[in-house]
Amino acid sequence: MKYLTIEEVRIGDREVWTRTVTETDVVMYAGLIGDRGPLHLDETFAASTKFGGRIAYGMQCGGYIGATLANLLGVGSAYVSQTMRFRGPVYIGDRVTVECVVTDKNVERSRVFVTTTVSKGDGDVVIEGEAELVMFPIDRMP
Repeated sequence: MKYLTIEEVRIGDREVWTRTVTETDVVMYAGLIGDRGPLHLDETFAASTKFGGRIAYGMQCGGYIGATLANLLGVGSAYVSQTMRFRGPVYIGDRVTVECVVTDKNVERSRVFVTTTVSKGDGDVVIEGEAELVMFPIDRMP
């Protein structure tokens, strides 16, 4: 596990995480949140929309940001806020890349500010936003 203090976090620190969105991911996410929207689960319905087929849940892809932030800042961090602007669909089978970059920090308040971007394999940005996290003082385990 990664253990960082607020003092160890540097502006410009960056983490990148990549994943291919699968059918299983979408179905499991639907079951976890209880959203049975046909845009995500019914190919016939989804094909009749402007998307032309099933797409992943926006918040599912947003959740990948949280995983990337955990890799960036370690176990001593927690969300305070996250903004997300959804700019395009993610289809089942798309490979997404999440990039998180530390842009600022406030040592006195133990806060870290991060830009968050999700893009598809073709480079199209599908989610952009900003996150604020709090860093907790933690005892480091050997």
